Formats: sequence, structure tokens, C-alpha cells
Amino acid sequence: MTRTHNTPSSLTLHQLMGGTTFDLAIEVLVELVTRHEDLPQVLLYKVQLLRDTLLKPALLNADFKVVSGLACLMSEIGQAAPCLIVEASSEALTLTEALLSCASFPSEDWNIADSTVQFWSTFATYILSLSGNRQNDRNRVKDIFLPVFSALVDALVLRAQVDESTSSDESPGLDLPDGLLHFRNNLLELLVDICQLLHPTTFVSKLFFGGLPSSNISMPLREIEAKLFALNAVSEIILQEGEAFDFSLIMQLVSSFSVRPSSELKGFICVVYRSLADVVGSFSRWISIFPSNGRPLLLFLAGGISEPICSHACASALRKIYEDAPAWNLALEDEEEVISAITVILGSVPNKELQNKLLTQLLSSSYGVLSKLVDDDVESSSRQSPATYTRMLSSVTRGLYRIGTVFSHLETSLSSVPVSDGPILSLLTAFWPILEKLFRSEHMENGSLAVAACRALSVAVQSSGEHFMLLLPSVLECLSRNFLSFQSHECYIRTEIYSSIITDGNKFVIYMRPRTRFTLIRGCHKELLGTCGTLLEISFQKAAICCTAMHRGAALAAMSYLSGTCAVVSLSSMIETVNCNSQGSFSVVTVQVVSHCGEGLLSNLVYALLGVAAMSRVHKCSTILQQLAAICSLCERTSWKGMLCWKSLQGWLNSAVCLVITLKPNSSSVLFVLMDPLLTSNISISKLLVRGKDSVFFFFR
Repeated sequence: MTRTHNTPSSLTLHQLMGGTTFDLAIEVLVELVTRHEDLPQVLLYKVQLLRDTLLKPALLNADFKVVSGLACLMSEIGQAAPCLIVEASSEALTLTEALLSCASFPSEDWNIADSTVQFWSTFATYILSLSGNRQNDRNRVKDIFLPVFSALVDALVLRAQVDESTSSDESPGLDLPDGLLHFRNNLLELLVDICQLLHPTTFVSKLFFGGLPSSNISMPLREIEAKLFALNAVSEIILQEGEAFDFSLIMQLVSSFSVRPSSELKGFICVVYRSLADVVGSFSRWISIFPSNGRPLLLFLAGGISEPICSHACASALRKIYEDAPAWNLALEDEEEVISAITVILGSVPNKELQNKLLTQLLSSSYGVLSKLVDDDVESSSRQSPATYTRMLSSVTRGLYRIGTVFSHLETSLSSVPVSDGPILSLLTAFWPILEKLFRSEHMENGSLAVAACRALSVAVQSSGEHFMLLLPSVLECLSRNFLSFQSHECYIRTEIYSSIITDGNKFVIYMRPRTRFTLIRGCHKELLGTCGTLLEISFQKAAICCTAMHRGAALAAMSYLSGTCAVVSLSSMIETVNCNSQGSFSVVTVQVVSHCGEGLLSNLVYALLGVAAMSRVHKCSTILQQLAAICSLCERTSWKGMLCWKSLQGWLNSAVCLVITLKPNSSSVLFVLMDPLLTSNISISKLLVRGKDSVFFFFR
């Protein structure tokens, strides 16, 4: 009986050892194992022979065919009789050792390791099922086989890695090979079982033993990615256990990726990014507890949303962080960086309807708190609860900064998209009515709120371009009204000047803006204007250019602004502080502005006198020239002489005369316009005439 029973298997084993019919022998033995219940026990005693005579040489010689066939056969033997393996006999230990070596065998694909997975899953499940009266057996078996499963974790993580060529591939759209994806999918249940056997804490320690490498020791990205996959696979078991591990290792990776330039997010880097985002999403409840993790987490997730490979993982993790995180109070700088990253990503969404919806959702809380503040009932209730009102102002300020940041980065990311086709216009439609109501309210007395509102307004004007034209009269009126009420806020001046960057091409705007600017400057404290030198210089330069406008009213308005500014601000303040030369004082700022802009101003005045309707501009030009002469005369006798003096005016005059000769040689009347105000002013200009005689004589020659 025994001989008859063993004859087929013995003959097949003989053929297996012969090698010529190896493939056929493996196929026959596998079929016999699945059909005959007693055969696995018989073959279990032959495993040592197979290991010593066939497997070890095949492993040494990298014989893929032999290793693959033996792995398949031994896996079927163990899978058919897990009850024999848990007995931990020498034959059973030999089988597990042999299959462990097969799982670790390096090959071009993952078929060999994959062929052992079913055995390990069956074996681990069988151990976990031992309970009740067999609890002692379970503990005994676990103690015996824990080293095996611990080594198996290393083997599986090693085989779950991509090859070196893939890890260095920077091709766009790179993803994991299909064979590896199939292998990893089969590993999921096995990793969960191993985690339960080893205990989650031990499993995590096994994955990240000793922590991640320091900056001067490089761990291959493919190893990091495989470990992240394994950690994510067992996340539910770890969370159920309820014992959080040290997430500093994960945050070290998050911080590292969050500062990477977007240009580096390509190829296999995106795959690692996705695996890390999966881990962040799985453990969001524990990671988000610590406020210090907020900024790098949000930057990391926002940075990956634009990449197709990792966009879904990052978006999902971002949603989970949002749901699980407690209330965070990020610094304005940190929040601006996060909002910037998210806005840039949303700006790249191809579907315009979806893009508008997402941007509206991003700013919905900001619009909401702003609308609540400008509600008529808030003013009275704030008197009753100052603490609540202060918190509301803080929330509105933060919301305005967020709105300004979104507009700013939409302007950059959508610079090639017409405003009428982009999301800026729809956002502006919702934003402006609320902001206008805020500007007309008494809430603008708060300095921080005023700065945030003016910043948001400036960016909105710049980003929306000509579409803001119809709103500009209201903007300028709001700025003037608030400035006269709250003159300590320099933000009104900055906003008014910055708002001209896009809209200077409109003649109505050119006509209206100088009046507003003069209102601001005339009512402004000189100490405040002393901090706005660069902005005043920009304003002066723009007004000088506007003097040449074809629109008569716009040109005269610009000249009135220049004349009024020089008369009301410059001369009066300089006379009051003639001996003051401290850096940052308004007197010094005035001298600097005039010295930097004088030549350009004089050239533009000459050009204005050469154009149409020149006679209507003569009086304004004369007044401005007299004021320039007065300023230069005053500086000639002070310590400011190094910055501005008669020689400065002489140089400007010489350039202006040369311009007249070049543009219109026969217009000698222009020279009289230039010289007449100087001759008729109350300032002694003999020095100027002497020094400027060459230019005058040259002109009449």
C-alpha cells in the first residue's frame, strides 16, 4: 500500500531531481498536492532534500526557473497543511526558511515573491485563529515563528521596491509597474496579519528601526517609498490599537518635501510624494493634533495637488486633515504661504466652472466674517461686548489678507488668461460690494483692519485691470473719505498710488486720480509722508507723464496735483525744517523726490507745451517751474545742496532746451515759457542765468 501510494510522487521527485523535465515535474506535484490530502505530509519530509540539492544551488546561481518552480511547490505544500507547519517540526521550520529565501530572491519581476504570499497569508491567518483552549498553542507558535515573520517583513519590503532604473526615472507621468502593483495588492492582507502577530508597535519599529537617515546619510527613495506603502497598509490596525507612534520620522519627510521646488516634482519623486500623502491621510487624526505640524503639512499637501500622480492622494489627505485637525491659529505669514500654494494649484484647474467653485469655497469663510462685520447690527452689539468685537476684527483682518493673497496669486498664475475668461472677475463681483461697505464704515478706524483692507483692494485692482474701471470712482472716494477721518493710516496713500499701475490708461481715471492724491497728501501728517518716499516718487513720475495727455482736463489735473503738492507740502515744510537733514524726515524725502524726478518733470512739461492746446497749459507750467526754482534756491543755502541746487536746475534746463530744438526747432516761444517764470519770480536767478547762458545763446543762434 505504502509503495503504491508513494509511487507517483516518488517518480515525479526523481524526474524533478533529474532536471530535464523540471517544469513538468513541478506542475504534476502541485496538482497532486491539491488533490491528495495525505501527500503534503509526505512531501514535507522531502523539503530538506529539495532545499539542499536544488534550491541552494539555484539561489547561488540565480537560476530563476528552478527558484520559481520550487517556491510554487513548497508554497502549495505549506498552504495545503498549515496545521503541520504550526507544529514547528524541523521539517516545518525548513519549509518556512526555504520559502523565506525564495521571497527574498531578487528577480526582474515579482512573480517568485508573489507565489509565496498565499502560503504566508494562510499560515498567519491560521495562527491568529488559534483561540480558546488553544490560546497556549497560539502563544507558543507565535514565539517560535515571530523571528520568521520579522524577517519576512524585511523580505517583503525589499521585494516591494521598484528597481533602480525606475527610482531614477524622471519621466512625466511615471507610475509603478503593473507587476509591482499586482504584487502589492496581494500583500495587503498579509501585512495586516503580520502586524497583528508582531504587534503594531513592533511592526512600526521594524519598518523604521533607528529612524530615517540624517541629512548626511542618504536612504534610497525606493526603500522609503516601500516602507511608506507597508505602513499605510497596516494603518487601520495601528489606529485600532490606539497607541500612537513617534510621527517625527514622517514629519521629517513631510518637511523635506514641502520645501522642494515644484520643478523637482517629477518621475519617481511624485510616486514617493503620493505614498507619503497616503500615510498622512491615514494617520491624519494623530498627526494633526500638533499645531507645529500644521504649516509643513498644508504646504506639502497643497504642493502635490497639481501633480496628476499624487493629486488624489494629496487632496484626500487634505480633506482628512481639515476634518480631523483641531482649530489652528497659524501666523499670517504661514497662512499666506499656505493659501498661496493652494491658490496656485486651483489656478491650474482646467475646468473653469469647477475652478470658480473651488475658489469661492476657499474664500467663503472670509466673505462670511467680512459680511458679518459690516452688518448694521454689529456696531451696536460691539459696544456691549468689546472682547467679541476685537476677536471679530482679528478674524476679518485675517480674512482680508487671505482674499488679497488669492487675488495676488491668481494674477500671477493666470497672467496669460484674459480677465473676462478667468475667475478673478467672478470673485471681484462678490468681493467688492462687501469691501465698499467696509470702507464706508467706522470699523476702518482700526489700523490693522485698514492695512488689510487696503492691501486687498490694491491687489484686486491690479489683478482685475480694466474691469475695475467702473468701480474706481467709488474706490477713490472711499480712500479720500477714510483718510480724512483716520489720517494716521498710511495704507490709504499706498493703496491709492498702487491702484494706478493698471488703470493709468483711462483718461477719466487720469483726470480724477490727481484730485484724490492731492486730497490725501494735503491732509496727511508730514511724519507719515516721510515714510512714503518711494511711493511719492512714483506718484510724481506718473503725474509728470500725465501732463502730456491729449485729454486737456487730465493734463491740467496732473499739473494741478504737481503744483499743489509743491506749494502746499514741499515749500512750506522745507521752510519750517530748513536745518533738518535727518534721514526719513519729510524735508529730506521732498528733496530726494524733486532731485530724482526734476529732469523728467521738466522734459514732460516741455513736451506738453509742444502739443495741442498748449496755451491752456502755460500758466500751470509756469507755476510749476517757479516752484522748482524756489526749491532749488532754498536748497542752495542748506546742507541739502549735495542733493539739489542751482546746478541741478541748470542741467534740467539744458536738457529741456535740447529737447525743444530736437522736437520743434522753430518753437522759440517755448523757451520764453521756460524762462519767463524764472525771470518774474521773486527769487534771484542771476546765478541761474549766468550758468544757463550757453543754453540760451545756443537756442537763439
